Amino acid sequence: MGSCLSKGKDSEPEHNGYRQAGSGGVHNQKTHEPLVNQSRVPANQPYQLPEKHAASTTQTVPQTPWKPSVPAPSPKPVKQDTILGKQFEDVKQFYTLGKELGRGQFGVTYLCTENSTGLQYACKSISKRKLVSKSDKEDIKREIQIMQHLSGQPNIVEFKGAYEDKHSVHVVMELCAGGELFDRIIAKGHYSERAAASICRQIVNVVHICHFMGVMHRDLKPENFLLSSKDENALLKATDFGLSVFIEEGKVYRDIVGSAYYVAPEVLRRRCGKEIDIWSAGVILYILLSGVPPFWAVSCLTFFNQICAVETEKGIFDAILEGHIDFESQPWPKISSNAKDLVRKMLIQDPKKRITSAQVLEHPWIKDGNAPDKPIDSAVLSRMKQFRAMNKLKKLALKVIAENMSAEEIQGLKAMFTNMDTDKSGTITYEELKAGLQRLGSKLTEAEVKQLMEAVSYFFADVDGNGSIDYIEFITATMHRHKLERDDQLFKAFQYFDKDNSGYITRDELETAMNEYGMGDEATIKEIISEVDTIISEDGRINYDEFCAMMRSGNQQAKLF
Repeated sequence: MGSCLSKGKDSEPEHNGYRQAGSGGVHNQKTHEPLVNQSRVPANQPYQLPEKHAASTTQTVPQTPWKPSVPAPSPKPVKQDTILGKQFEDVKQFYTLGKELGRGQFGVTYLCTENSTGLQYACKSISKRKLVSKSDKEDIKREIQIMQHLSGQPNIVEFKGAYEDKHSVHVVMELCAGGELFDRIIAKGHYSERAAASICRQIVNVVHICHFMGVMHRDLKPENFLLSSKDENALLKATDFGLSVFIEEGKVYRDIVGSAYYVAPEVLRRRCGKEIDIWSAGVILYILLSGVPPFWAVSCLTFFNQICAVETEKGIFDAILEGHIDFESQPWPKISSNAKDLVRKMLIQDPKKRITSAQVLEHPWIKDGNAPDKPIDSAVLSRMKQFRAMNKLKKLALKVIAENMSAEEIQGLKAMFTNMDTDKSGTITYEELKAGLQRLGSKLTEAEVKQLMEAVSYFFADVDGNGSIDYIEFITATMHRHKLERDDQLFKAFQYFDKDNSGYITRDELETAMNEYGMGDEATIKEIISEVDTIISEDGRINYDEFCAMMRSGNQQAKLF
């Protein structure tokens, strides 16, 4: 409804939504506010922001080289100085890099074309020379892990792959040709309530998905949302997870992170949790409806440009802590009471009393709009469908990998399991799975949910016959397939089957492994042997390269011999 202020002359040129702000994030955008993006404040400096933020704990990659007793292809040991924990790869073997889309302190984003399909993506190339500290490298690694974990959700930019060579880390992701939401706000000039509700619904859906999947974004703002195309009704895509973290149960976060206009009061008070994302979304909604932020300093009225000085940060923070929201100035008297009610509930000072993402999506102002009713495959649902279509050897190998993954690698999946296991029994029942998938936006029939349930529980042969899914079974069926890019993970699985360390898996070894997992009945063994016959050579063995090819292939298994 309200008109939006225009950007000043000094704003950066457009690069299709890939403008970089000089930080280590994959999709970093320019900042339009005085608070430096991707930063945290030490405890003794309440308002001054340092350049770098603390890193998350990372896993030490096993470095045990494999020397088979007989000649056979073997995995190369992962070098200790790699960031991604896998072998160096030349991204140009898979993609042709084109024109530059954006440039920042750490790297450059290019338009790229996949060699095998001709499809276009965006490739962010991050210079390792500029990743000076250990925390720089850990930040990049964590951001890529979070992008992998969230990939597959409709309102989150799709992760395609990550590659590392001697000089750079390359992250390939979905190309969003529509530019930033920020620029759409400027160009449009004003939003109707219906249009604002549609955008708010997509933004809060991102928050809902992130929280359900165990991720806190921590830097939601219009610049960090891209549009999938230039179409009027283009899908909104969240990007830039450089400040995001996996939510640790019971942890109180004390870092000051985010961007000045959008930061929640509890962040400034150094005692916050995932509720900060709802506050930031509420600020964006206020801007969509009125064209100005709800909290600003008197000397900082030129919101949508870069003229504001750093010293105005304290004024903005003071206004946030004071918490007064202006609903008297134009255009607020003309805006519906339902819209104002939602804004108030999203901007409640006390995070414990603030509305949740699920409650926002059920709010009359959001729900009474023209919400799309078409079924959406969530990332969890898509991965379970992929699991259902795999051969049994691949499923068993995935379980071995799941059992050997570190707590760090599965913390997002653990949060999802906890959110679905509503009765805290340690298993997910049919009703819990159905409810959990509905919360993620999927609309399946009872028969379809039962098929997924049976595909997982039947394979793992629940001895009690209750058809529930336990923690390891859930991790196995929902882990992102990018985990299979890690040589060390695949090698652990291969070693489990290769009992005599010969460098090959034989039919006898496969039977032994199945017996260890309680799958040793004659019918099951015969079924699995029949499935993998296409990848067992005439001498009845599978070597490591053939095993990796099977694990990394699609659901339709090709003959490897």
